[in-house]
Order: sequence, then C-alpha cells, then structure tokens
Amino acid sequence: MILLCGIRSETPLAMVASHLDDLGIRYVHFHQREFASMELEFEIDAGASVDGVLRVGDERFQLSEFSGIYVRLMDDQALPEVRDEPPESPRRRYCRSLHAALTAWLEVTPARVVNRSGPMASNGSKPYQAQLIRAHGFEVPETLITNDPALVLEFRERHGRLVYKSMSGIRSIVQTLEDDDLDRLEQIRRCPTQFQQYIDGVHVRVHTIGSEVFATSIVSDTTDYRYAHTNGDDAVLNAVELADEWSARCRQLSAALGLDFAGIDLKLTDEGEVYCFEVNPCPAFSYYEHSTGQPIAHAIACYLAGRDP
Repeated sequence: MILLCGIRSETPLAMVASHLDDLGIRYVHFHQREFASMELEFEIDAGASVDGVLRVGDERFQLSEFSGIYVRLMDDQALPEVRDEPPESPRRRYCRSLHAALTAWLEVTPARVVNRSGPMASNGSKPYQAQLIRAHGFEVPETLITNDPALVLEFRERHGRLVYKSMSGIRSIVQTLEDDDLDRLEQIRRCPTQFQQYIDGVHVRVHTIGSEVFATSIVSDTTDYRYAHTNGDDAVLNAVELADEWSARCRQLSAALGLDFAGIDLKLTDEGEVYCFEVNPCPAFSYYEHSTGQPIAHAIACYLAGRDP
C-alpha cells in the first residue's frame, strides 16, 4: 500500500494518485488540510523494528502496511485551517505535533520514501550543494556570495553578464543583473546575495526517479524560464535524450544525495560543457510532463510500488 502525503488536489500528487488508480494499487492520503481527523503514533522496538498506526477518519492502518511513500508537504504552519489560530492554540499545537511525528517516522521507516527530509536538506544551502555537484563531474558557474557592492562590480567586470538569486532553498526568481540594478546594489549590505557568471547555452531539466531519466530542453528568452509567461514570453519544452555518460552522472548525483526522485537543472553549452545549477529534491514535475508528455508520474507510481515502469 502507498501513502501520499500533502494536499490531495495539488497537481503532482493528484497525477501520481491517478496512475496508482490505473495500476490498481491501493493508496491512502495523508491530506494535510484534514489533520484534525488524523492520528499517528509509532515505536521502535529493541530490535530496531518500526511500527505503529495511522488513523485517517474512521480507518486505521498499520504503518508496516506502507511500502512506498510520496511526500509533498506544504508548511503545516501555513495551512488555511490554522493560519488565523493563536501561536499556542490547541489546534495549532496538534497540527504541529502530528506533522512532527510524521516527519520523524518518515526518517526511520523501512518503506521506500520519495523523499526523506534528511537528504532533501542539501538544497537548503546552494553553495554547499554546488560542492557536491562539482564532485560528480559537472561544471558549476563561478559564484560570488557577498554583501559588498564593490566586489559585485569587480565580479561583473571580470565576467560581464551576471545573474543573481537566493542562496537558500527558498524558491526565488533568477534575474540578470542589469545596469538599472546597480542603483539598488547598496541593498545587498543587509542581505548577502548569490551572483553567478551567466552561462550561454540550452536549459535542460532532468528528472531522475530510481534508474529512470527524463530530460527536457527549454528554449526561452527569459532568464528564469519558469516565469516566462509573466513577461509575455513563451518557453518551448521538448523531450530530449541525454548522452549515456550524462544520464549516468545524473543518476549517480541523485543517488549520492540520497534522493530517489530529483529535478536537476543543467545548461549545455555549444562547446560541449555541461553545467549544473542545482538539484531540486521535491520537483514539481507536472509542468514538464504536461508540456512534453513524458510519463514521469507513471514512473513515480511504479517506483513507489516497486514495479518496473
């Protein structure tokens, strides 16, 4: 049996559920918005065996029944059901304790978890993750993290075109450093920012799930193609085949990070160099699947069930 953790209607989660239905595989939703009707308890015995019970409404499930778990949790403190609750209200505290118990169990269950929170933490620091990426044979853009405007100007003089973005795991819009931005450069004194040399080439998003690799090329005039629509631009996505060497390196990188499922952002240059910008440990793959028809959700469902896609 499979456990799906998150918001039931969220597109990636709903797509995986649909494929589990098609495969005839039973699954249960840990639907965060219905936390008040759920309970979870588990214990680890002296032999390190883990078991317990999840109650969802009137149904009870032994945790040992779950062989695969897909995790796409939103911040439980931002759920609409607790948003207006006082900080220490019983409802908010119960919601927090339930999610804390779930997270703790996900780290120790022998089930196949896509993905555990421990390995996902590498994305919390882009500079740290970049070192791991480089160790697996990918190029990484030269990077400057600073709150000193003078150093940014020197870096720009050396590399010409730069992009800037957050260095944390919180999603940010990648933007090009334009001349008009220099008037605001003093603001970084209060917020250290990551600047990188701009790499010219073709964007490729690679999704790895187990041994499966799905590569998508993206053509867009917008620096961050995910937001091309906000500029009236189009992003053209196409399924592509990576060279065997780079497919293998993507699988190896995901495995080294402890990620059963990953979204790897690459850029392929005309000179044949392959740059890697980051590895997303909880990729919203639906954008790519809807654009290309690649069977990513099907592969996730099969992987959770231990089946060959």
